[in-house]
Amino acid sequence: MGKDFEATRHRVPVPPSKPFFSSLKSSLKKTLFPDDPFRQFKNQPPSRRLVLGLQYFVPILEWAPRYTFEFFKADVVAGITIASLAVPQGISYANLANLPPIMGIYSSFVPPLVYAMLGSSRDLAVGTLAVPSLLITSMIGKEVNPIQNPKLYLQLALTATFFAGVFQALLGFLRLGLVVDFLSHATIVGFMGGAATVVCLQQVKGILGLSHFTHATDLVSVLQSVFSQIHQWRWESGVLGCCFLFFLLLTRYFSKRKGAFFWINAMAPLVSVVLGSLLVYLTHAEKRGVQVIGHLKKGLNPPSLSELAFGSQYLTTAIKTGVIIGAISLAEGIAVGRSFAMFKNYHIDGNKEMIALGMMNIAGSCTSCYLTAGPFSRTAVNFNAGCKTAVSNIVMATAVMITLLFLTPLFHYTPLVVLSSIIVAAMLGLIDYQAAFHLWKVDKFDFVVCISSYLGVTLGSVEIGLVIAVLLSLLRVLLFVARPRTCVLGKIPNSLTYRSMDQYPIANNVPGILILRIDAPVYFANASYLRERIVRWIDEEEDRLKSLGEMGLQYVVLDMSSVGSIDTSGISMLEEANRNIETRGLKLVLANPGSEVMKKLDKSKFLEAVGHEWIFPAVGEAVEACNFMLHSSKLDHKTVQSQLQASDDNV
Repeated sequence: MGKDFEATRHRVPVPPSKPFFSSLKSSLKKTLFPDDPFRQFKNQPPSRRLVLGLQYFVPILEWAPRYTFEFFKADVVAGITIASLAVPQGISYANLANLPPIMGIYSSFVPPLVYAMLGSSRDLAVGTLAVPSLLITSMIGKEVNPIQNPKLYLQLALTATFFAGVFQALLGFLRLGLVVDFLSHATIVGFMGGAATVVCLQQVKGILGLSHFTHATDLVSVLQSVFSQIHQWRWESGVLGCCFLFFLLLTRYFSKRKGAFFWINAMAPLVSVVLGSLLVYLTHAEKRGVQVIGHLKKGLNPPSLSELAFGSQYLTTAIKTGVIIGAISLAEGIAVGRSFAMFKNYHIDGNKEMIALGMMNIAGSCTSCYLTAGPFSRTAVNFNAGCKTAVSNIVMATAVMITLLFLTPLFHYTPLVVLSSIIVAAMLGLIDYQAAFHLWKVDKFDFVVCISSYLGVTLGSVEIGLVIAVLLSLLRVLLFVARPRTCVLGKIPNSLTYRSMDQYPIANNVPGILILRIDAPVYFANASYLRERIVRWIDEEEDRLKSLGEMGLQYVVLDMSSVGSIDTSGISMLEEANRNIETRGLKLVLANPGSEVMKKLDKSKFLEAVGHEWIFPAVGEAVEACNFMLHSSKLDHKTVQSQLQASDDNV
């Protein structure tokens, strides 16, 4: 390379090597602690560090000193509002999980108190969820019949809740929230829609007043169970169910049209329960085939630590169920919390949320509660009611406590058909067909993931749908890694900018120079593919130049600005590509390799093979150097030609 150009160019340095353990520590810190939670402890005295540590793990200690009476008034209104939804919804979801109805009320007492102390969301309202309730029914119900052996079924449900909490808390303590990230948006849309469809179909049992119903959750089995018992359909129950369902949907529609009347939709389930109970009591409808809840015992949550079935032969089933429902509820809870946090412009710590939800479920499993998280419907009501802090959960828990102590006998005549109507009305909101249409417009592969998840749930089972969705999401990740994008760069006219020629049709080829960009880290999974792509690009460029009769290819510039890391397989690929390029009489030039890439290329002696002088900090400088060499070679060629001509003239 010319001395004048060499004097003006910028070299790409090789970063100094760090000791192995220091480098490992730095990598782990960046991977597990991207938010640097320890920054606040720096340069602080020990006493202050203790206070900050307690505030970090128990967030209520951080915001409680700033709590005001104005906040309290807003939280009381919000807490009472969500309590009116919590009681009927809790009973309904417990019924869906084939658990005693009282457990749905229990689950809205202890867990919200735990979350209020440990959670970082101001808006999340804690309660039971429909999809985990269905999962408990489908997974544990396969092993133990809840009607024939209710005690063992209850023990396994509590044990599954315990392991769900342990799983969630461990993810938070180990800062491994990336596990939940494999449940993509498309996966959740399809899975929730499929689960909601199955839940709605399952409620046909309650609406039609059927005594016997299939435990399977697939569409075919449910429809077969419904239409094989036409002679047992009860028209009284069906009419009552349709009327209450219409009422619930009407109140939701009105509340959406008139945002100030959100409380109408929030109060509708409780109003339905009260009206249904009065109607049954006054008409003695339970004697005409309308099924009712029956007796609910008064009193606070009894301890259930001794009920956890650690020694049961079905422990594996409980663990598997716990992990799956824990992951699903965690994904929904964090997604809901972050969605509402965006409206109020504050941050939710995902790892704190995992710890809070985990500890909440561990405590719940020991106090006769089954799995809880932050359902969207209840959180939306809490948000619209004007909550300011997690104290709204404490108010809700207090209202539920009063219900448990004094009001549970009032639910004796609550018809099951009303509970089914409440569930169906809530589930219809989870079938987000608009999101599916949006996925189709934006990303066809995400749409396939969504529909596959939906069909897997509705035609197979909830577990099958979840597995299909996660596998398809993983397949997409693998495709991104194994088949990364590569493109040819061209020069934008009247600028020093180089961009993809596919994206910018105005970009022009640089004569004699092929500029390629790799848009991904180079690993063993994509090394072979990238080697073949580079060779193919070179072949196509040489064919193009030959067909146009232009100057042949001389340099191949590899833009590595998007290559964040490289492994030994990737380095071997570059060595093979370099040998192939040299065999063709060309020269490989690297542009903008990152610090980690430079370290490994230097240690592998690849930089010596290419030549340090052919490593540049930007594509523009690399092209300028190649053009300089091309121009110099032309001048040398002309000088030789003129000297030959002069000698011929002398002769």
